[in-house]
Order: sequence, then structure tokens, then C-alpha cells
Amino acid sequence: MAATAIDVQELTARFEEMILLATQGTEIIVMEKNIPRARLVPLAVGQARKAGLHPNAIETTEDFDAPLPEAFWADTP
Repeated sequence: MAATAIDVQELTARFEEMILLATQGTEIIVMEKNIPRARLVPLAVGQARKAGLHPNAIETTEDFDAPLPEAFWADTP
């Protein structure tokens, strides 16, 4: 992915252009006084999540929904 840096002041004037570049795959780095402050990238709209990519990655116990002990709520060891 290509990247373009732009000062925050210039971004205001060229916002529509930067949005168009981002939707075309260019990463826009918003700078303020030569410090990177934000990144403008396209959303992954319409890309469905695929189930089963990480089988057995999460485990739960039989009592995962049991009430927590009082010590948890009292913030005591």
C-alpha cells in the first residue's frame, strides 16, 4: 500500500482528494508539525468474516457464566 503524508492544515483544503486516494488504496498519514497524528485508510466494507479461521483458539470452562466472587467486586485480594 502506497503512503502519502499531508499536513493537517492542508488536509482541510484537500479532504475530498485525500478520501478518493484512500479509497483507491493509498494510506494517508496526517501530520501536525512533522509529527504523525492520524492515518486515513479505506474501510473494509462488504468483506464478510470467515468463521473457523482459528479453531480451538478460545477455550471456556463449564462455569464461565458463574457469578464472580465477592472479592472481585470489593477490589480486595
